[in-house]
Amino acid sequence: MAELVFFSGTMDCGKSTLALQMDYNHRARGRGGVRFSCNDRAGDSTISSRLGLRTDAVEVRADTDFWDEVVVRRTSGLRVDYLICDEAQFYSAAQVEQLARLVDEMEVDVFAFGITSDFRTTLFPGSQRLIELADKVQVLRVEALCWCGRRATQNARTVDGIMVVEGDQVMVGDVAPQTAGDAQAMSNEVRTGEAAGHEPVVGYETLCRRHYMRRVTAHGANLMAGGDQTLPFDVDACLWPGAGSGTGSGLKPS
Repeated sequence: MAELVFFSGTMDCGKSTLALQMDYNHRARGRGGVRFSCNDRAGDSTISSRLGLRTDAVEVRADTDFWDEVVVRRTSGLRVDYLICDEAQFYSAAQVEQLARLVDEMEVDVFAFGITSDFRTTLFPGSQRLIELADKVQVLRVEALCWCGRRATQNARTVDGIMVVEGDQVMVGDVAPQTAGDAQAMSNEVRTGEAAGHEPVVGYETLCRRHYMRRVTAHGANLMAGGDQTLPFDVDACLWPGAGSGTGSGLKPS
């Protein structure tokens, strides 16, 4: 029996890597499939992993109809036994319903991969509908880590290293981990760039619930620790410069 399976997790837990591995395994057994992605970090029509794996895919747009995508391929003689749907959090609820219909009426296996909630801890529409309709929801066991070493459970958005909790749900940003040197360089760039029309740097990182609630990012932790000392866990975000409400940052005092 075909299934709709949703593989969920935070950033950095290996969703895209697993998507590519599953596609390889099914193709190696003679099954035909189609890879889909949406807003991948490497650009349109691509599934990419932070490990360096990368392959082509069909870009999912607002007007994409998965039912039509499969019908067109099957009527032209192509075999479609399964779909790999990466970045599924960006799909609309209607598109998720199309995937469920393919499973039920065409016996097409659908393997969807995505982040469950956004930087505000709000469910993405696509993820919410997948949780509601999927035959199985599997949380990936590869744990992303917070800067403190604890298991990361939240996705945080930062602007110049400062965590924000307001803004558009979808926004492209850097996801590279920060070091103490990165934190100092960013602080210098912000200070020197303020008078020259500095363009804010949007980034993302994974945090444990404790530090998400306190809004302490890796950048803030490095500033407080001076790059050398271990940060005590009872330090609050309000103790480091820039943690107050900033213009356009959407950040409120803790």
